[in-house]
Amino acid sequence: MQPVSFGSFLVTFLTASLAAGSALPNTVSSPGSFEIKRTPNKGFTGRNGPLALARAYVKYGVPVSKSLVEAIDLVKSAQLIKRSNGNVTATPDGDDLQYLVPVQIGTPPQTLHLDFDTGSSDLWVFSSETDPSSSKGHSLYNPSTSTSSKKVDGASWNITYGDQSSSSGDVYTDVVTVGSLTVNSQAVESAQQVSAQFAQGNNDGLVGLAFSSINTVKPTPQKTWFDNIASTLDAPLFVADLRHETPGSYIFGAIPSAASNILYAPVDNSKGFWQFSTSSDTGGEFDAIADTGTTLILASDALVKSYYQKVQGAHLDALQGGYVFGCNTTLPDFKFAVGEGEITVPGSLINYAPAGNNECFGGIQPSGGLPFAIFGDIALKAAHVVFDSGKTQVGWAQKK
Repeated sequence: MQPVSFGSFLVTFLTASLAAGSALPNTVSSPGSFEIKRTPNKGFTGRNGPLALARAYVKYGVPVSKSLVEAIDLVKSAQLIKRSNGNVTATPDGDDLQYLVPVQIGTPPQTLHLDFDTGSSDLWVFSSETDPSSSKGHSLYNPSTSTSSKKVDGASWNITYGDQSSSSGDVYTDVVTVGSLTVNSQAVESAQQVSAQFAQGNNDGLVGLAFSSINTVKPTPQKTWFDNIASTLDAPLFVADLRHETPGSYIFGAIPSAASNILYAPVDNSKGFWQFSTSSDTGGEFDAIADTGTTLILASDALVKSYYQKVQGAHLDALQGGYVFGCNTTLPDFKFAVGEGEITVPGSLINYAPAGNNECFGGIQPSGGLPFAIFGDIALKAAHVVFDSGKTQVGWAQKK
């Protein structure tokens, strides 16, 4: 199974105009380097700790317990009750996404709101081919109205998730524009069937930024959007500048001046991920994946238990499906090694979301037996993170 993500707390980008014109295969226009700001998802209804954990489990094939599903519903119910007392109509957000990505596809351009995910390698979208029962409320890509679309004969994709739900469809090539950059012949995977949990969310699909080797299109895997534009950039890399409760950005092709004293670690991309070796004083040595498509930090039972032993009153709550603690508790920092140095994730970022009864849900949770840790947005927000495909390395520059 190739994992895929619709991770929470993702970036969204400012939309740029697309000049109409004929699509030329394998042609890319690029300014060399550019920055794309993110903006909020207006449909975001609030952080849901159990949901963020369950979505990470589903992505990587870890079973989701009944109690965790029930905890998700409890948090959603509390959010809806709270919002019903104000002037905002509450809309359940099945994906718990705080940020989405406006991306333009086709000629003339059709704008869809997608996730950018370094933990997967497919660009797939809700479309006019999607079962109408699943596509309600989504912006749709309609290849029949795009003069630059071309169907890839015999190509299909089928992604199966850990709960055995799936998304599948056929494949087109078309113009795809993000920010000031256009790929004129990008594989766009058009969904025909979409599982219920994603149909209920606000996102219209995703843009995978992992390595093309795990793209799920058959019989011939397709290049990711980033792999198509990497050679035209000043440097074949991008930098995630995610921030806490304030807009951040992605920078493509250059490293911003604010990213100083960068610590680098070689990437093992044999499984298609941005995976590197690290260590911490609470968990020894281990491998980790830098994943913008996951919200939380997931790690071994031993590491997580060791961390929360430092937190008075913290406990593994079966009803919440994870570790909780008093919301007024000051959490310790979490530190991990990168190369010859160390990155610190402030304890304030690890206090993720209210869990009821004056308790909060932790941003570090057990990985469910995975052979690697997952460093999601909570870890990524502590640094400028460099995804360097040219040198096959990941860099972390501590934010002040």
